Amino acid sequence: MIREAADRLLDLTVVPGYSRIGWGARRALGLLEPVGTRLDGRVCVVTGATSGLGAEAAGQLAELGATVVLVGRSEERLSAAHDAVVARSTGGGVETVVIDLASLDSVRHGAGVILEFHPEIHALVNNAGVLLGSRQESVDGFELTFATNVLGPFLLTELLIGALEAGAQSSGEPSRIVSVSSGGMYTAAVHLDDLQSERGEGWSGSGVYARTKRMQLMLTEVWARRLAASAVTSNAMHPGWADTPGVQDSLPAFHRVMGPALRTPAEGADTITWLVADPEGGRTSGAFWHDRSRRATALLPGTAPQPGDAERLAVACRQMAGLE
Repeated sequence: MIREAADRLLDLTVVPGYSRIGWGARRALGLLEPVGTRLDGRVCVVTGATSGLGAEAAGQLAELGATVVLVGRSEERLSAAHDAVVARSTGGGVETVVIDLASLDSVRHGAGVILEFHPEIHALVNNAGVLLGSRQESVDGFELTFATNVLGPFLLTELLIGALEAGAQSSGEPSRIVSVSSGGMYTAAVHLDDLQSERGEGWSGSGVYARTKRMQLMLTEVWARRLAASAVTSNAMHPGWADTPGVQDSLPAFHRVMGPALRTPAEGADTITWLVADPEGGRTSGAFWHDRSRRATALLPGTAPQPGDAERLAVACRQMAGLE
């Protein structure tokens, strides 16, 4: 009881809880023991796997014996990531697939490649994302942050759900969908009539990013409800404030100020690995996690979606992705 109370207090204080201070305190409280579950024979697909949290999560899963499929935009960077993950592998294979999540054609092609070799998948980690300094459009004409963080991952997940269901059926253990969100989503509300951030005064890259991260959580809940009877769980998490290339490049001022207080990629990726490997990740679905504990999905007034909004978002994504 004392440990859980301390954990909740850390979460409410935000800065200590999201930083290395929170990680160290929870580890000292015994809340973050090393993941010991083996993943031999399991296939785990990780997007954004060439650096930062994705690369670290892929390495951690490989250490547990999983066969890991690394997904990224650059063949050259994937090759380097492949070698790094192979060095950490304890029995599973390591493969690479080039997918640009901002391109619907690239997602369809890449999903086809994955399914050709892996008709059964046991985990999908939707980690890839961007935070942009200006409004840009994808090759398909969608706002680029939305295309990369929401629409591409949505299409990839939809295309791989059948394989996730097959993996759960053959293994007898739940398959896992894990979406990497952000604590920044607490500041954002989603407006279904402006999914591509075309309205409003000025451009806020961090604001648009936060909205897409809330959209990820909304879609997580849609998949959880839809897949409740199929032994596929769907959860979202946020890693706290981790020292990754994405933070360095997209939030340089924040990186300079927080510096030594930022978590390592290994600390930030821990809950991803825990949700994929630990039995709890198979018992719970539709939740938002940080440091292996369930967290509230809305804290500020006006940011919580209205009933039915998540389903309406999913319908809009299906239409934009050409699924209906």
